[in-house]
Amino acid sequence: MGGGTEAFPDLGRHCQNPDCQQLDFLPFKCDSCHKVFCLEHRSYKSHDCQKQDINSRKVIVCEVCSVSIETTGCNGESEKTLLEKHIKSGDCDPKKHNKPKCPVRRCKEVLTFSNTSTCKTCNLKVCLKHRFPADHACNKKDSMMVGKEAVTAKGRWQDRFLVSFASRNGKECTKTDRSSTKSTPSVKAY
Repeated sequence: MGGGTEAFPDLGRHCQNPDCQQLDFLPFKCDSCHKVFCLEHRSYKSHDCQKQDINSRKVIVCEVCSVSIETTGCNGESEKTLLEKHIKSGDCDPKKHNKPKCPVRRCKEVLTFSNTSTCKTCNLKVCLKHRFPADHACNKKDSMMVGKEAVTAKGRWQDRFLVSFASRNGKECTKTDRSSTKSTPSVKAY
C-alpha cells in the first residue's frame, strides 16, 4: 500500500494497522516486524507486534549474590531454571551480596556512585555526611603539619600558601604603618 496524494504520490505512507490505515507523512518503521505505522500505533503494544522481544534485553537478579543474569538469548527457558544454573555453576557467591558501607562507626549508609566521597587526606571512601576530615576521624598526620615539612610532604601550591600564611604571625601585609603616615588613595574619587 503506497501513500501520498495525487500531486505527490511518493510522499508519506499508510499505517499498516488494519483498523487505522491513516496516511502519515512521517511514518515509523517497526524494528521488529518491519511494518510502517503512524504515531499512535508505533509502539509494540499498540500494534500487537509478534516479534517485540527480539531486540529487547531482559535481566533477572540473583537473590543470593545480587548478580544480574541476562535472559535475552535463552529461547523460552524459565527464570527459575536460569537461576538454578547460575547457582550450580559456582559463580554465585553470597559474599558478593554485601554492598559497601560507610566505614565510620555507627553509620550504615550504603555507598553508591552518587553518595560516595573520597577523603583527600586519608583516601578513605565515606558517605557524604562524613566527607570532611573532622567527621570521620581522619588519621593522616601530615595533613596537620605546619612549616616546611608540609611543603616537602605535599609540594602543592595550596600548602605553600598555608605555610606562608601561618608564618606571618599576625603581621600586616603592608610595609608601612598606616597610623603614622598620611595615606593617599590609589584611586581618585570624583
